[in-house]
Amino acid sequence: MDGSSMPQPVAGGTPPPTSPPTPPIPLTRLLARKELGLRQIAGPAEAELLWVHASEMADPYPYLLGGELLLSAGVLLKDPDAYVSRLLEAGAAALGFGVTPVFDTVPGALIEACDRHGLPLLEVPPQTRFTAIARAVWRLMAEARHRELRRVTRAQQALATAAARPDPVAAVLRQLAARLEGWVVLLSADGEELHAAGRRPAPDIGAALARLAGVVSAATRPAPASATDTVRGTHVSAYALGGGQGLVLALATERRAEGDHTVAGIAVVLLSLLAAPHQGADAAGRAAALVRLLVGAAPEDVAPLLGGAERWTVVHARRAHGDPADPLTAGALGAALGSALVDAGRGPEVVRVLVPGGERIAPQPGWTLGASAPAAITALEPADSQASRALGRAAATRSPLVHHRADAGSGLAALVPPDRAEAHARALLAPLTEPLVETLRCWLSLHGSWDRTATALRVHRNTVRQRIARCAALLDADLDDMDVRTELWFALRTR
Repeated sequence: MDGSSMPQPVAGGTPPPTSPPTPPIPLTRLLARKELGLRQIAGPAEAELLWVHASEMADPYPYLLGGELLLSAGVLLKDPDAYVSRLLEAGAAALGFGVTPVFDTVPGALIEACDRHGLPLLEVPPQTRFTAIARAVWRLMAEARHRELRRVTRAQQALATAAARPDPVAAVLRQLAARLEGWVVLLSADGEELHAAGRRPAPDIGAALARLAGVVSAATRPAPASATDTVRGTHVSAYALGGGQGLVLALATERRAEGDHTVAGIAVVLLSLLAAPHQGADAAGRAAALVRLLVGAAPEDVAPLLGGAERWTVVHARRAHGDPADPLTAGALGAALGSALVDAGRGPEVVRVLVPGGERIAPQPGWTLGASAPAAITALEPADSQASRALGRAAATRSPLVHHRADAGSGLAALVPPDRAEAHARALLAPLTEPLVETLRCWLSLHGSWDRTATALRVHRNTVRQRIARCAALLDADLDDMDVRTELWFALRTR
């Protein structure tokens, strides 16, 4: 019977590898190879093989790395109980005993010892060479490595595709939860749950994740990039995201495959990029600008600290499906528009972005946008109103993006002196309150459509009808008359 010894301990003081080069092979897969004729005759049915090693030494302990299928013909077997005990101390996964030429059958004492100590024992028939078993194990390992690489590659592609979707952070987490068949959660620096996907675990599992998140996000000492634990058979892990924001990705899975850490690492990189603040303007400069504004500096003096742009575009944005936008999603929108100046607190569903430069804004998948005309830093308040009205019009017309038209002073309107036009508008619209003025403006801009105006203003269509009727009564005007509508539109544009 041939012997095969692989791998051998590394010489020269170099420590052996601490992790297997391939995923472990279930013992059942080796037993399923019918051509080998292997038969398990003792010990538990479940075991995982990392290596194959053949040895006829009385005590092979010094030459084992752990996880081996040890192959032996029992040449020096004297004390089966002590022999099996030493194999377990060395971390051997299973013992394959070859019958003939030393023993015609597997010794009963060895079978009893393996059952007693819980070591799987395989009977190797005379016609099966040890080298054939080793070759079969390495072939199974190669197949497992190929499957694992293919799984990781597919997961990488799926995560990258998710990162390009309209809601990238949530999409990446959903895809990660599906790929790892578990629960994933993105936590803020103070432990707040920002996003989650998958089936929520029991409270004690959540507490374990929070504890691990505290380990990797600790700011008072050098913290590890990741931490893992096992709670009641559930594998829990936490990964710190880059960017210095204190964000943590935490996972809870029922199983842990070799490639799971790699898949999680890919998600960490993508989430770090998605959650990182846009670096187009220096963060210290933005903080200094805020301080100076608070202590009374003029906006034009603060503008250089915000990036030095002479013109700015105000963008109002709403998620296309109507859900509120969290800070991470709002930040991703700002990055896509080229700005870190993002306000996600404009009402429950509207995000406001201040974009430097006079470039026209491009539509963003998954968002409905309204953009103002480019304005100076001192004229952002009217630009904000323009963006708000543009967003309402975009929602009413189901357009992904509407730009405010900056041509109010051209055409016939330019023939009337601005001061006289403004005075006329003030006098004409004086009876109307601000909500009525805004409703009238929107209704006229949408050609008197009740439904579109209701959509734009986010009110019921009956509310629009009531407000327009009130406008007609206060102005003592027939709003179905085109001349009246034209005069009112001129006044509203001038105002």
